[in-house]
Amino acid sequence: MPDLENKRGGKAPEEPRQEIDAERRRRRAQFLRELNEAKALRDRVQPRRARAARMRQAMRMRTFRW
Repeated sequence: MPDLENKRGGKAPEEPRQEIDAERRRRRAQFLRELNEAKALRDRVQPRRARAARMRQAMRMRTFRW
């Protein structure tokens, strides 16, 4: 059955765990960079909505209790 798992696209069991983790972290970092870039673009394109979102966030932070 291990042959079937490899044919279906599963990871080979002999791959070191560190390489898998490093690849996952690299993909996550790339995703977060793209997400921040998209948010910045949205803020530039829709300044009124961005300002309203900043005001809502500021109000949430003012009313937050530690």
